[in-house]
Amino acid sequence: MTAPPSRKHSSMWSRNDPAARAMRQRFFWRIGAFFVFLFFFVSAACALAFWIVSGLLDHFDSPRDPRGLIVAFVLIVVGLGVVFRVIGRVAMPVGDVVQAAARVAEGDYATRVRERGPREVRAVARAFNSMAERLQENDEQRRRLLADIAHDLRTPLTVIQGNLEGLLDDVYPRDDAHLQPILDETRVLARLIDDVRTLALAESGALELRKEPTDVATLTRETVASLRAQADAAGVALNVETNCDVALEIDPARIRQVLENLIANALRYTPRDGTIRVACVAENSGVTISIRDTGAGIAPDDLPRIFDRLYKSRDSGGAGLGLAIAKNLVAAHGGEISAQSELGVGTTIRFSLPREKLDADERG
Repeated sequence: MTAPPSRKHSSMWSRNDPAARAMRQRFFWRIGAFFVFLFFFVSAACALAFWIVSGLLDHFDSPRDPRGLIVAFVLIVVGLGVVFRVIGRVAMPVGDVVQAAARVAEGDYATRVRERGPREVRAVARAFNSMAERLQENDEQRRRLLADIAHDLRTPLTVIQGNLEGLLDDVYPRDDAHLQPILDETRVLARLIDDVRTLALAESGALELRKEPTDVATLTRETVASLRAQADAAGVALNVETNCDVALEIDPARIRQVLENLIANALRYTPRDGTIRVACVAENSGVTISIRDTGAGIAPDDLPRIFDRLYKSRDSGGAGLGLAIAKNLVAAHGGEISAQSELGVGTTIRFSLPREKLDADERG
């Protein structure tokens, strides 16, 4: 895996990159030509205004009066000074941004530009630095995600390979006790692949929902029941409370996936003798489902970003796809998801599913 560009080799801007240097030179030639044209235009306008005013005031005896030439020379010098000052304050900082953009286009996301020049130009440089920082962070998260997925794939593959080799070499008897782990690990692989595919489809807007009238209370109870054995094995009390006896037009398989991801995530961080409470409440706008645990909680710095794609907290295990998938699936149904947490107390994740709005024909 290629390492990200080092900050040591990408200072505020590179002066040794031929492509970036050529782009910078073209930019200065063009902006220089513009300012030369602007200078001559302003000089001509000033000269014309000067001769008109001097003629009206009859201040000079003739157009060839030396004082008129002196004034014209002063105007030219002042005009040149203004032009060069504008070039220095505007063109050079913008040129820095142009050159830095070329570096970012080549994959050097550590590139930054110095904020200088007029306020508007500084704002552009600040926005560019913010964009580059975000790109660098996303690139690092992408690399971590690929490494985590590779690790998660390698573990079950190692178990499968080891067991199959043992069976083929007659080291292990070919019974259910040795075949069952192979089946379990293939399910882990299938789940990971399905998670990656679901996240990709949801973020691209290509996820197809198969909506049908669904009793949300029944769906919630069935999902909790399917995870109760896992909770019992972990020594965690898994309780459910359903006050949402209402049918909504949803994709039951996808909402089940949301609940499974959220409850499994709560089980991962809830210690033995802890409690997870799943509640479903009907409201005028739809249904709200909450999953509250008594786990370790989430750090305040991590809490705002736990649903971001590719984001993982420092102590997170696995590929970290569950919450991102839950967010996208809830959003695909037109709902919202949020989290509240306190370190040492626990975490509550809550999501809403709105009622389908009827059009005029359906309302009659």
